[in-house]
Amino acid sequence: MIIDIPEGQEPIGYVWGDMVPEIGTAAANFSLSVYAHTTLGLREFEAARLRIAQINGCGFCLDWRTDRDGVKVEEGFDEVVAAWRTTEVSDSFDARTRLAAEYAERYALDHHGLDEEFWARMTAHYSQAEIVELTMSLGSWLAFGRLNRVLGLDEVCVLPTGEAGARGEGRPGS
Repeated sequence: MIIDIPEGQEPIGYVWGDMVPEIGTAAANFSLSVYAHTTLGLREFEAARLRIAQINGCGFCLDWRTDRDGVKVEEGFDEVVAAWRTTEVSDSFDARTRLAAEYAERYALDHHGLDEEFWARMTAHYSQAEIVELTMSLGSWLAFGRLNRVLGLDEVCVLPTGEAGARGEGRPGS
């Protein structure tokens, strides 16, 4: 980690809250809003989030699983997401989920290559509001997960506990 954390301080809280409170608090609120106000299904949400985490290499984000009312994606879902191109469409990995993983990857690695053919597939499966929501979520995860990875925060943070942590809240990043 390249940021010095004072003894007894929680790294994410210190960096995001104490070091740059005006920016960090706004960023944390945006990050938390992605979880608190999403209308996307859990599987497509997690497919996009996990694909960004895989690209960013954020260990904390890779270990995280969003919990909605006690429901999380199954073990091994991250492997299915990593292989989104060859994973067969099924009840557990439908066209929306595959598109979410694809969009996440292309958003992070080839946003200039998002062509008419891709958008035709997206608009066939997602409403315009869902596309905007997913795009904002991707931006949050890409920026904040990468921030945590670049600064080394992902190596020292622990998964939150308690009610907020169980809902997928209480931590900035992806």
